[in-house]
Amino acid sequence: MRPVQKVGLTALLGILAFALVFALLPSGNVAQAQTGVTLQGVQLSLYPARDPEAVWRFSARDVHNDPTTSVTNLTGLTGGERRLRERGPGGQFTGRETLDATISAPRLSINAQDDLTTPEAELTLVRECATLDLSGTPEQPVRIEQGQGFSAPRAQLDAPAMRGEALELRMDFQFNVLSASPASTFGWDTEATETCRSGVRVPISD
Repeated sequence: MRPVQKVGLTALLGILAFALVFALLPSGNVAQAQTGVTLQGVQLSLYPARDPEAVWRFSARDVHNDPTTSVTNLTGLTGGERRLRERGPGGQFTGRETLDATISAPRLSINAQDDLTTPEAELTLVRECATLDLSGTPEQPVRIEQGQGFSAPRAQLDAPAMRGEALELRMDFQFNVLSASPASTFGWDTEATETCRSGVRVPISD
């Protein structure tokens, strides 16, 4: 059984420094020499510098980092969450967190700026009870930019009061549409029968 390792991105980068040293050592077979390190059965926490109120937590079968490109690739994701960190009266983090969003994707890449890219993803915004099926292309993948929001060439929206397809969508984590193609067909549902309460869809009549 493979041991489960709990590492933060800082700890991971420390391990990668050793990997880079070994990669630069003389090798008897240069053609097969590889750079980077792969961890298995990992729980990873990402604290983006451009979004200090948030922390991303992932569970992944494999995590590979290449220090020459500063890109971390996650495969076999079984859990992905964006959590908001609570601050106390003095402005210090209390250690308590609130689930803000979940993400499911076949694989995920994290670059040096902590931005996330993936070919496709299902993103759920908890406070809005909104599910978005995001689809990308090789040239324009689904992208999450820390401190800004997310974008995708195509998105299917399903929320209590909004449904439809959005093209060239840019949206923030407060469910505000920053931009979308005029060819999009999403809109507010004036006959909605549900509303969102505490992250749960309930009938409006309740």
